[in-house]
Amino acid sequence: MPVADQSVANSRATYPSLRDRRVIITGGGSGIGAGMVEAFVRQGARVAFIDVAEQDSHALIERLAPEAAHAPLFSRVDLRDLDALKTAIGEFEGALGGIDVLVNNAANDDRHTVEEVTPAYWQDRMDVNLRHLFFAAQAAIPAMTRAGRGSIINLGSISWHLALGELVLYQTAKAAIEGLTRSLARDLGRAGIRVNAIVPGNVQTPRQEKWYTPEGEAEIVSAQCLDGRIQPADIASMALFLASDDARFCTGHNYWVDAGWR
Repeated sequence: MPVADQSVANSRATYPSLRDRRVIITGGGSGIGAGMVEAFVRQGARVAFIDVAEQDSHALIERLAPEAAHAPLFSRVDLRDLDALKTAIGEFEGALGGIDVLVNNAANDDRHTVEEVTPAYWQDRMDVNLRHLFFAAQAAIPAMTRAGRGSIINLGSISWHLALGELVLYQTAKAAIEGLTRSLARDLGRAGIRVNAIVPGNVQTPRQEKWYTPEGEAEIVSAQCLDGRIQPADIASMALFLASDDARFCTGHNYWVDAGWR
């Protein structure tokens, strides 16, 4: 986090209802996902996360564990492997003693042209960016139903709202996530399970910095209503609220954290 934002980090909200809550996060090893893991751990939650990046994931645990009430757990899973995903969620449920929160964060925004897309690449992008959200939720729902409560948080994207270039498959998947969110909220609400989506703007992560020059970043900021670059912690702050009891009547909607980017 930039030094200028440190005072913000030191004054972020604390949610007593999140202490000891059982939280599973996909794609938690780096970027926005790592910000989610850190934020929930600092709330005293019991956190487990999935990623394919083992080195980043173990480094995150090593950094957080010394001061954590509960050291985070990690499992290496390729989310395209649904059997492995279901197994990991089941193992996390056992280790955590249940599941209260699922954050469906994992995605990949590789650029591509329309001409490059093959049926196999189409399927792979849907598997990476859409399919696993449903099946992770399906695997977590029984534990949430038994508990009589739950919060599922899906990560959408501002990209399709802006119709950005060379992202047609990613944007197709992210648009579908908003429909998935509203449908699950309707079907699961009577079980006490809330389902919401966070729609981030352009978040300053090492991955995003691969795609943008300093001039490109300046263009993004100029298109925002607010100055500055959104950080993973800003997205995590919204996730904390949506997971907490303070958001007990929030479900079926999108929550934007984009600095007013239009």
